[in-house]
Amino acid sequence: MQISSESIKVGHPDIVADMIAAHIIAAILDEEAKLGLSLENMPHCGLEVFLGKGLCIVGGEVRTRVCVDVGDIVRKTVLSIGYDDTAKGLNGHLMGVLNAIIPQSPDINLGTSCLLNKNREIGAGDQGIMYGFACDETPELLPLPYVLVNKLMRAFEDCGDPVFAPDGKGQVSIEYDERTGRPVRLVKVLMSNAVDYRFVKGAKGKVKEKAKKIAFSALDEWVDRKTEFLFNPTGEWQAVNSCSAADSGVTGRKLVVQFYGGYPGAQLGGGSVVNKSPEKVDCSAAFGTRYVAKNIVAAGLAKKCSVQVAYAIGIARPFSIYVNTFGTGVIPDKKLSQVVAQVFDLTPAGMITRFDLLQGDIYRRIPRTLFLDDYPWEKTDMADVLEKEVKRL
Repeated sequence: MQISSESIKVGHPDIVADMIAAHIIAAILDEEAKLGLSLENMPHCGLEVFLGKGLCIVGGEVRTRVCVDVGDIVRKTVLSIGYDDTAKGLNGHLMGVLNAIIPQSPDINLGTSCLLNKNREIGAGDQGIMYGFACDETPELLPLPYVLVNKLMRAFEDCGDPVFAPDGKGQVSIEYDERTGRPVRLVKVLMSNAVDYRFVKGAKGKVKEKAKKIAFSALDEWVDRKTEFLFNPTGEWQAVNSCSAADSGVTGRKLVVQFYGGYPGAQLGGGSVVNKSPEKVDCSAAFGTRYVAKNIVAAGLAKKCSVQVAYAIGIARPFSIYVNTFGTGVIPDKKLSQVVAQVFDLTPAGMITRFDLLQGDIYRRIPRTLFLDDYPWEKTDMADVLEKEVKRL
């Protein structure tokens, strides 16, 4: 039995679009902080970014007290990723930027502003269903294929070799023991990366050798003699035909790989995360449910856990909470759901405060990885609390 996961580098056009949206929100939060930023006066943002050949269109809705230079942020974000020459598929110096952002709907603001909300609370920015997931396969309490394929992406992003242009994606396949359900070995590694031939010296075949060395060094704990390696399976991927020179980029189009890599049981709900301010529960509850699931597993209450929450627009508290431990829980899932409802504050205000989601730097980091970093929602500081509550039952 094999399970595969996919991930992408930050230079992939869809993640470039995510990065642009997140950096705009970060800049707004930075400027708002200079005026005194709180839950009462926080900005409300929902952005969409389209990245075409040499062109970026930024749309969506924003309510804020400040003004930021969208065009400047777009270009600086693209340049920071490494796109500074059309030979790489995109040039941040030369690209066009169209700003189509409009003010937030006043009808939505009635529900999300705690000054206007009828209950004087930050209501959910929209209705929706969000999922969080955790399992005990890795120290990070995430699925092994997801962890390994993300290590693969970071290795190529940080390798410092100009031969490997910013755009790339990869996959790994893990063999699992059908009886125990535990990972056994790394079967296959696939890496597709745009190649900048201006820096290639010697035969093209040496590029694959370089790529294999980077990949296997990053995954050395799981690589064995039988592990297969594939690189650019079509036989060619030139950097000049990468990023938006070859494929358009759109915010929110890589949610499966950003969340849990398509791991069975790790469901996906809600919408895009990094392009929204945190009163939007697509954003805050994606982190809140992960936090709950991770603490349940860290507490030893389950080996695998999925948490679902559902919201109504303008209402702060989720109107349903569902916990599924896939038969690994030490207590029935129904009782565990009740404990979660008692212990965790899953209102937008509660999650914004606990996870420090009004910090611009958080938004600058999350497009690269939603979980594999020292984020507040990756802490297991509620595990002891959960254990105590379960013992009281």
